[in-house]
Amino acid sequence: MRAFQAMRGHPPDRGFVADLEFLENRDLDLSVRLGAMLAFNALVITIGTHPISASPGAPLSLDAASQPLLTVASLVGIAPVIISSWFCLRALLIGEEFDSEGLEDEDALRQRLFAAFVRSIDAQSRLVRSAVQWTLAGGVATLAVWGWILAAKMA
Repeated sequence: MRAFQAMRGHPPDRGFVADLEFLENRDLDLSVRLGAMLAFNALVITIGTHPISASPGAPLSLDAASQPLLTVASLVGIAPVIISSWFCLRALLIGEEFDSEGLEDEDALRQRLFAAFVRSIDAQSRLVRSAVQWTLAGGVATLAVWGWILAAKMA
């Protein structure tokens, strides 16, 4: 907090403010994407459990006692989406903390703050990319299991 108060003592140059505004917009964009990914993952997980929770006789319903392999495959199919949600939560928990110890110069403090912001945005971006890949893998796996369930019921 002291570092932030020291930086407020003199206004920064326009370039720094413009760079910081860009990063703030990027951070907001990532927050929206992460929230959307978590909401979408919750939907996919709910949909993925449908074969297990569906009423007996429904086209995608499974009976765990008589169809254990398909039941396990159905649950394994949503595992990548759960992993994706973990990546999203990790990204949401990244902060812009920086060490100001030993720095008194306002420009050095601003540079350290800027570097922390860039580091957090880069880390969040990597985690969002990983989350998207895991969600896609889970979606494909879920659809494949659903196809397998339907094929077994038609046979």
